[in-house]
Amino acid sequence: MFTGIVQGTAELVTINEADAFRTHVLALPGAMRDGLEVGASVAHNGVCLTVTHIDGEHVSFDLMRETLRVTNLGALGVGDKVNIERAARFGDEIGGHAMSGHVMAMAELIEIDAAPNNRRIWFRLPAELRRFVFAKGYIGVDGASLTIGAVRESESNQSGQQGLEFCVDLIPETLARTIMAERGVGEQVNIEIDPQTQAIVETVERVMVAQRHE
Repeated sequence: MFTGIVQGTAELVTINEADAFRTHVLALPGAMRDGLEVGASVAHNGVCLTVTHIDGEHVSFDLMRETLRVTNLGALGVGDKVNIERAARFGDEIGGHAMSGHVMAMAELIEIDAAPNNRRIWFRLPAELRRFVFAKGYIGVDGASLTIGAVRESESNQSGQQGLEFCVDLIPETLARTIMAERGVGEQVNIEIDPQTQAIVETVERVMVAQRHE
């Protein structure tokens, strides 16, 4: 489990490519390596990955086909940075919200409203996730636990499905600690819906369907 409180960033220093498979080697800062062992879970841009090898500051992680398809990790190159969070431990303070590290989709960054001390960023969400997103709810964006500031309807996609756009407001600490300050319009971010919100929405939908068929 993760909390969505990004602990810092790490640089991708090596990529080993194989058929529908990748190994990423990151240069992890010292504090992020404390007690780290092979088999441990570490979130990269919100994606839960397993440590496969440790060589000093260089730590390796394997990316499977589904990870490359669903997340933005497959688009990374050497020199790029990712948001990093070590797995939560019992007794840790939950400063964000409970996150599983299972990214559901990507969202496109479509608008940036920068102010001197904060930044509002708008994203376009895939239509299939729109029912889980509402103002003041939680959402995971590249592994960061954020509060949705506002939502608005977006244009229909090629299938005629109505999508949704949402924004988040970022304080200086978030901009300094994560890669969000470097994101530009047109880039894709990883999205994890709040698991509790997803469970509640899907339960209510099942109950309503059952009632209609009584």
